[in-house]
Amino acid sequence: MPPVITQDDPRLISFNTLRKTVGWLGILLPAAMLLGNFLFSNCRVIQDSNSHYFYTSTGSIFIGILCAVAMFLIAYQGYPEEKTDNVLTTVAGICALGIAFFPTNDNSSESCAIIHLAPSPGRNTAHLLFAATFFLVLAWISYFLFTKSRGFKTHSKAMRNSVYRTCGILIVVFVALIAAYWKFSSNLHALDKYRPVFWLEWGALIAFGFSWLVKGELVMTDTPEEKAMVVQEAARALQESAALPAQLKQQ
Repeated sequence: MPPVITQDDPRLISFNTLRKTVGWLGILLPAAMLLGNFLFSNCRVIQDSNSHYFYTSTGSIFIGILCAVAMFLIAYQGYPEEKTDNVLTTVAGICALGIAFFPTNDNSSESCAIIHLAPSPGRNTAHLLFAATFFLVLAWISYFLFTKSRGFKTHSKAMRNSVYRTCGILIVVFVALIAAYWKFSSNLHALDKYRPVFWLEWGALIAFGFSWLVKGELVMTDTPEEKAMVVQEAARALQESAALPAQLKQQ
């Protein structure tokens, strides 16, 4: 007979653990690239974007973190009755794999690259499409899905919804700023030395990661009083639904 696994089994990974793991990986990816290059190859130059670290000594870490994020996103199921959660997180996970395995062209002017690939317009376009879709899907999840409620909405939940919407908007803003920078890059060469794409990407990753950390109940959780109110409201709703058939029969 196969072993019985209960909800309290320590071998199970909770939704909140998955959410917090995804959040931390997103926030810390750029930091890992910067620190890893400094420690492993004494490279103090920030690359043009996070994607350009594929070619550096931390390329394997870059791919590994993206694959880990992809695995957790694809494994994440959301609420059983909410199929949209599963679909969108799976799409985001596939896009994370696309970012990792369709690398951008190595065109950094001050690169710490240790490997090189021949430029490929097709591969580069695929990389950009995967990256844009990844961020926009995560923005949609934060703004529209994380803000949904079942039953009574506490004050803390209302505050969390404000955070989710703000994070979703910030992701879109950062992506739009990256697109604008590329569009007008010929007139913005003075900004190149500041690596704006790298920092804007990190801003989008922080917004994405913080949204998932909040969803994973790292911060801004319901107070004990609010949790008790939720239980009371759920019990009241259950009693009302149980009494409804009897009321209909009397009519």
